[in-house]
Amino acid sequence: MENSIKVSGGKVNEGKAEILVEETNVFYNPVQEFNRDLSIAVLSLFAKDKYEENCKKAGDNKDGAEKRDGDSVDMKPGDKTENGISVLEALSATGLRSIRYAKEVPYLKQIIANDISAKAAESIKKNIIHNKVEHLVTASQQDATMLMYQSRQTRFDAIDLDPYGCPSIFLDSAVQSVSNGGLLLITATDMAVLAGNSPETCYVKYGATSLKSKACHELALRILLQHIAAHAGRYGRYIEPLLSVSVDFYIRVFVRVFTSQKKCKDNTTKLGMVYQCTGCETMTLGPLGIRVHKAHKLPQSPPVGQLCKHCNHKHHMGGPIWIGPLHDKLFVSRLLNSIDENHAELGTVKRLEGVLNVVDEELETPLYYVLDRLMSIVRCDTPSMIKFRSAILNAGYKVSISHAHKLSIKTDAPMEVIWDIVRAWEKIHPAKRDRLDKNSAALAILSAEPTTADVSFDLHPSANPMSRQKHMTRFQLNPTSYWGPGTKSTTMINSNETTAKRLKNQNKRSKKSMNEQEDNQAIDSPIIESDSPPSKQKKIIDNT
Repeated sequence: MENSIKVSGGKVNEGKAEILVEETNVFYNPVQEFNRDLSIAVLSLFAKDKYEENCKKAGDNKDGAEKRDGDSVDMKPGDKTENGISVLEALSATGLRSIRYAKEVPYLKQIIANDISAKAAESIKKNIIHNKVEHLVTASQQDATMLMYQSRQTRFDAIDLDPYGCPSIFLDSAVQSVSNGGLLLITATDMAVLAGNSPETCYVKYGATSLKSKACHELALRILLQHIAAHAGRYGRYIEPLLSVSVDFYIRVFVRVFTSQKKCKDNTTKLGMVYQCTGCETMTLGPLGIRVHKAHKLPQSPPVGQLCKHCNHKHHMGGPIWIGPLHDKLFVSRLLNSIDENHAELGTVKRLEGVLNVVDEELETPLYYVLDRLMSIVRCDTPSMIKFRSAILNAGYKVSISHAHKLSIKTDAPMEVIWDIVRAWEKIHPAKRDRLDKNSAALAILSAEPTTADVSFDLHPSANPMSRQKHMTRFQLNPTSYWGPGTKSTTMINSNETTAKRLKNQNKRSKKSMNEQEDNQAIDSPIIESDSPPSKQKKIIDNT
């Protein structure tokens, strides 16, 4: 694991920032260094683009801008510029992210580091002074949603939301208080909900039903994006994702928000339902709308029959999800160049380059299949990734890996072709068909006639992706025990309410059983209606 974090003497060093950690209950998670490094790289490139846009709007050329306010075209991190961007970190905790932005991101005008906790706000102030970034960073103690609602007129160029769990409660105010063309940087860590463990809860939080699928991490990204798009659409705004990643225990999306009532109507073409077979797990997308000759039409629905055409099993339906692009490939390419030139000192730079190279190689086809799962469905040995990719490429289709899973198959080939390749491999490495149930998906797939004329597993020159050839750090293993989002901060608005959840839940089962016994006793006792005083009523009850 790459790790530039150093902890000593009540201080934490990450990047160019040094944070005082006297208050142990102010939330700080060292495992999210990659998240912060990626955010710095993205925000730096966005800030440069926005600076040039602001100069152009002001009618200034680069020389004129330099003469007017002394700003350099190639601003250095730590400098303040009037044509720079304004940033809000709505949930700042220690202020580490905001301070790193101030020290490592150029083209900045101001940063607001906000937290609802008084202790956290005090910690932010101390850290701002300690790092000498008072000219750029201002500490704030407010409810994040109220702060954003109050900023709908002035607006921020970038808003960073990194909550513990679900970000939904902040999205309505965020899409209103970000400027036209501004950037939202949003994290969600409630992966169990997004990954299909609780579809009903997912609908409550994100307005979409999740599915249990091997592609659950990309589904999580697409559920979050559709939720952001839904909030933005209510105010005549639409989103354009720059980068969407699923890493470690969370997802992180970077989206630009624009205002256009007309383009909001295109949302139906970028949203769709997912139909997943309960047998062979084939996934089919059904868009909510289609566009024909600049006109919006309703699609024919559903896109699947009552039973799966591959294995005759029923379907589960999930969504809606975002079926548009997850990334802006031009932006990703520029981001890779920017990291090489300007961010070589980042602590997780090798992993950044690996993940972004995989993202750059990804096809824009929604969702993916996992190779070992495909073969386990038909009870067959698993081929190497190179051979399976070669078969798809030899059949005339495109294929890539997804950054969300190291054994993923993302392709534009129809599922008929994928199952033909599986059948061709099974002929070489036969499954034990006599052990298969006659109604199983495996037997139905293996017994079907192939539709692809010739399946070849000969090595294709493009089968081995460049990121793999260069041995990049594409998928990081868990570096430590208990690698995850950490324990939620116990810092409250009211200092008297600091009891940890762990302590509150101690002996909860025994408490519950005692409460149930008391309730049962109350139910079994006769109800005495009397005008007698309570003491006499008790005697009557005892004598019955």
